[in-house]
Amino acid sequence: MEFLVTMTTHVPDGTSEGAVQDVRTREAARSSQLAAQGHLLRLWRPPLQPGEWRSLGLFAAADASGLEEVLASMPLRVWRTDEITPLSPHPNDPGRQTGEPGRPRPEPGVPEFLTTFTAAVAADAAPGSADAVSRRETERAGELAGQGYLERLWTLPGAGRALGLWQAPDSARMDAILESLPLSPQMSVHTTPLTPHPSDPALAGT
Repeated sequence: MEFLVTMTTHVPDGTSEGAVQDVRTREAARSSQLAAQGHLLRLWRPPLQPGEWRSLGLFAAADASGLEEVLASMPLRVWRTDEITPLSPHPNDPGRQTGEPGRPRPEPGVPEFLTTFTAAVAADAAPGSADAVSRRETERAGELAGQGYLERLWTLPGAGRALGLWQAPDSARMDAILESLPLSPQMSVHTTPLTPHPSDPALAGT
């Protein structure tokens, strides 16, 4: 199974800079080990407020208990709270087509984005129209994956919800890509721009 984990760290007041640096160094080393073991797939930084310490991680584990063991093994866990979102396979995931769903390999230097989709089919939709739109959505997802924009796609808990990982030159291009989706008129979308994390396995080449 794959999981998206929002990791928020709160360093206790009075903690010395040396102690913080020690934990960060050990965290980086442990992240490298978990990447080599196939548990840590990606790491990013979302938009942050001044002084905020938060990361997003894509993890793999057999189940929720296995994920907890992985997270508990990370040195920063002593100061960290983790928000876990289980991810399920999506039929339009490019990784399912290539047979390599694990660690996405982004184009170096190109910004990445996470998008949360919530779709709702109109109550007055004509019979069969939903299936036709779904087929066009699948075709468009394949096109965007082939063009290097769509890296991964997962199903989120809850009806009609999905999570996408994308690459695009900038936010304007990302918005245009999302508007090109056949389901766009029937979806609400929340986009999170991502910045590189120094321990991201994709950057380390592990």
